Amino acid sequence: MSVRSDDDWTRESERLLELVDRIADEVVAVHAERVDRDACFPEESFQALRGAGLLGVMVPSELGGPGCELRVVAEMCSTLARRCASTAMNFAMHQSQVASIVDHRGCVPELDDYLRDLVHEQRLIASVTSEVGVGGDLRRSLAPVELDGDRITFEKAGTTGSYCQHADDFLVSLRRAPDAAESDQVLVLARRGEFDLKGVGDWDTLGMRGTCSPPVTISGAGASWQVLPAPFRVIATRTMVPTSHLLWAAVWYGIASDAFDRARRFVQVSMRKDADAGCSAPTRLAHLADRLGGMRARIEMSLGTYERIEASENAESAVGMAEALELNELKISASTEALEIVNEAFLVVGIASYRNGGEFSLGRHLRDIQSAPLMISNDRIRLSSAELLQVYKGRGRFAGPS
Repeated sequence: MSVRSDDDWTRESERLLELVDRIADEVVAVHAERVDRDACFPEESFQALRGAGLLGVMVPSELGGPGCELRVVAEMCSTLARRCASTAMNFAMHQSQVASIVDHRGCVPELDDYLRDLVHEQRLIASVTSEVGVGGDLRRSLAPVELDGDRITFEKAGTTGSYCQHADDFLVSLRRAPDAAESDQVLVLARRGEFDLKGVGDWDTLGMRGTCSPPVTISGAGASWQVLPAPFRVIATRTMVPTSHLLWAAVWYGIASDAFDRARRFVQVSMRKDADAGCSAPTRLAHLADRLGGMRARIEMSLGTYERIEASENAESAVGMAEALELNELKISASTEALEIVNEAFLVVGIASYRNGGEFSLGRHLRDIQSAPLMISNDRIRLSSAELLQVYKGRGRFAGPS
């Protein structure tokens, strides 16, 4: 196993970020309008990401990946979102699935082998953690996994299956057994060739059209090692929910950032033509810059919290109530703030932002960002936080343990 210095990691991270910048400009931006118009999966963008080896960036170096920190992956998501929010969101969801396997593979050699294959083959992972009949509750499952010797079978009806028809593999949350409680869940890895999709619904939506997230029923079979060793509640609390909230927030920041950049360019062009034109626009723009900076600062703070959890000796117990509340609030605040920033950018630009296809058009930004409060409803997250606050005793200080 090679040992890398901090300088090595920094150089590798910078190289990968520059690679994402180039792909975003040369490929993702070129196909973004068609992806949105036709509600199609961003195939060309993912071919480029695969070709650059970027689907395995979170796999650790001992398994053949670069082992990127979540902070670096968040920057990648933000960069992609400035060009195509659907591409960025698909990339973010995939990376959250990869992180879930990396963090909770335990001492299962077959899962190590799978991650090596993921790096080599650049496999795309989707998930089915939603389910018909549970009212959007991630922590309940109706469909069980059934064990027969060392073989498993399952069938689950999901309410959404993002990029399900384009994924190589799936992570599926299920009840541990037919007689298990709905809250006694496991996470199962379903590999290409071992599952079937049926009842795939339509995906004709306002925004995020290239995520291709219709209802879907997935059935599959596999080996018992494909049930991740950690309980799903641990995977969700420790990795899946935090990484999802952080990477989604990075995507929303990217959308808001590009909306701000378009508003900034519009003001600069207008002021060069007529210094007295739109006298309120520069003031609005300054306010937008403050809000965008505040949004980024909040994301960076929560990334720091996640990194402290990662570095702790017992990461599972390190996700306490304070950390859970912070990550819940990040999701709510980032989704709300990004939407408001895009709306205010409309007011700065005016009618030019309302026209489709122009240099200053913000229609796609507005439609895509409308999904942010709905991806795990903000009201559901507030309810979860309210339940935590009933027993939370508070930090009581600015530093030290909660």
